[in-house]
Amino acid sequence: MDVAILTVSDRSAHGEREDRSGPELKKRIEVQGWRLVHSQVIADDREDIERVLQDWSDSQGVDLILTTGGTGFSLRDQTPEATLAVVDRLAPGIAEAMRAYSMKLTPHAMLSRAAAGIRGKTLIVNLPGSPRAAIENLEVILPALPHAIEILKGSPDSEAGHHFPGPRLQA
Repeated sequence: MDVAILTVSDRSAHGEREDRSGPELKKRIEVQGWRLVHSQVIADDREDIERVLQDWSDSQGVDLILTTGGTGFSLRDQTPEATLAVVDRLAPGIAEAMRAYSMKLTPHAMLSRAAAGIRGKTLIVNLPGSPRAAIENLEVILPALPHAIEILKGSPDSEAGHHFPGPRLQA
């Protein structure tokens, strides 16, 4: 799986603070045996975020784009809006699963505005900016990501994961 990580942070982009979330996500991606093909830090600018997401999806053919940062309530937090502007279809269950899990850890999880969606054959997922929260949220969705990418790529075996092994209910 080809993965890209986009860190969205004014302070990190301007050299005022080290990006810690991007490198932590990179480590976790490598443990999965996935290939990190792009990693970039940019400021909280909606147009720039949209441009990078479009380029990585359309021109670079990335399977999975993970963003980190810009999902909170600050006026500069524009990552969900940029994501929603470029995706063709939403994947709300991904963001819902992350928030549901995070609510068990902190009531502040309800303040997350993270989004997830599909652009062409690329899955884009917004993660929190905090390194710990970014990894916790990634861990929640990690089991479903390979199957999601198989489906997006049109893999002939992707439908095999849709069958429940138990008895079928009669209508």
